[in-house]
Amino acid sequence: MTALLDRRFLFVVGKGGVGKTTVSAALALAAARQRKRVLIAMANSPGERLSSMFGSPPVTDEIIEVAPLVDAVNMTPAAAIEEYGLMILKVKALYRAVFENKVAKTFLRGAPGLEAWSMLGKAYYHAVGHGPDGDSDYDLVILDAPATGHGLDMLRVPQVIQNIAPPGLLRREAVRALDLFRDPARAGVVIVTLPEDMPTNESIELNEALRDELKMPVAHVVVNRVYPSLFKRPERAALENLPDLEEGSPLATIGLAARARAGRESLQRASISKLSAAIQASRTELPQLFLPELAKENLDSLSRAF
Repeated sequence: MTALLDRRFLFVVGKGGVGKTTVSAALALAAARQRKRVLIAMANSPGERLSSMFGSPPVTDEIIEVAPLVDAVNMTPAAAIEEYGLMILKVKALYRAVFENKVAKTFLRGAPGLEAWSMLGKAYYHAVGHGPDGDSDYDLVILDAPATGHGLDMLRVPQVIQNIAPPGLLRREAVRALDLFRDPARAGVVIVTLPEDMPTNESIELNEALRDELKMPVAHVVVNRVYPSLFKRPERAALENLPDLEEGSPLATIGLAARARAGRESLQRASISKLSAAIQASRTELPQLFLPELAKENLDSLSRAF
């Protein structure tokens, strides 16, 4: 089986707020430590946090370096469609003839998911290369995808284009992209979740859609923000059943805190066990960092888990 960071393309997907950008950044640093050139491609992230994590200038629709061997871009549909068009057509005049004529514009405006495809296609092209010798720009492209529902819609787009687009360049590129995205030796999906009920259930549903509908390989599961275990199982059971102490007792607050923490730890273990049973993929657990903001040194620490 291909090692996670030896693939050419990774989709990082999950419910909103689970830490996809943090995981994307940590994966990129882990790959850079192996001397790989990495691109983190964010899909139209309005309040991008990547730059604050790396201490870099804001990440816009122009690719910038955020760390040694790590570049990043915040793709927007308008910029991505022009750049992707130029990538595949090579010549600006040809791009205008194909993408800016009246008939093409009418089709492009009505094509389902075209904005998503412009961003996905741009990220894909950085992974497979468009130079005269066919070499790719990067050893690994990490797509920091939108939250689960929109992320799934984005991943569906190549199949939609293959089904509805007339024979030609757009359809041919979609087919090539699908070949990459469905190849477990070259690509994979990293599902990011939290050890809680709702994110766990949503991750299991996401895995089923990827496996059964999209035929895309789930390469890894990341359980983010895992609290360290303070109690053993018998202790957790005892604390969860701890009765309320008399109000005003100096131990009342401690008892409530211990009961809440024990319940949190039980929920974590149950969620991780449920994920393990439902998703057949390797797994990494990242610790909860009790910090107001993540900095580069925190990302370095998290990256070593991979």
